[in-house]
Amino acid sequence: MRQSLVEAGVDGAALEKLGGRFQDGVMAHVLARLVSSVGAERLTREIEASTGRISELVRAIKEYTYMDQAPEQEIDVHRGLESTLTMLKFRLKRGVEVKREFDRNLPRILARGSELNQVWTNLIDNAVDAMGGKGDLIIRTSRELDFVLVEIIDNGPGIPDAVKPHLFEPFFTTKGVGEGTGIGLDTVYRIVRAHRGEVSFESQPGRTSFQVRLPLKRP
Repeated sequence: MRQSLVEAGVDGAALEKLGGRFQDGVMAHVLARLVSSVGAERLTREIEASTGRISELVRAIKEYTYMDQAPEQEIDVHRGLESTLTMLKFRLKRGVEVKREFDRNLPRILARGSELNQVWTNLIDNAVDAMGGKGDLIIRTSRELDFVLVEIIDNGPGIPDAVKPHLFEPFFTTKGVGEGTGIGLDTVYRIVRAHRGEVSFESQPGRTSFQVRLPLKRP
């Protein structure tokens, strides 16, 4: 009871003042009623917060999958990145600091948004794994000639030289069974190429950058 009253901002002085207004027998009922009200208010706040989180997740799922929308359409790359970050929030909150370096003047591009979100999911998930779940994740967008450039950068240990030539090979993975998203870099490569784009990477200890280039105008 005492903890509930403290959370409500009722201190010892307030209780003494309140006690002076009621007889001892009545005071017990007053405190019980007060504690009950505090508990109900706290439960209401928790329900409101949970409802807000659920609404946010539902919205993110709809945006992430482009539910009830045409498979191919003009999309905002930043919205896709943001919905992907929301979907991966459980992976990021354990110690990953996300830094957004967005060029907000980028035009929309014609693309299959749900497929590109699979690309962002895999690249971000790989970056988090590379950092061991803790570190700095930079997501940068810019315009490069006739392309939109999206960079996913982590400050992990880097990709071993022996692994680099095999990254985009089908079925190649450095993860154990049951780990990761199940979407290999081969799939990332095929999705980007299907959009007439390019995917590349640069890696050294302390900095790995995957770069996805997507054409502003598709033939």
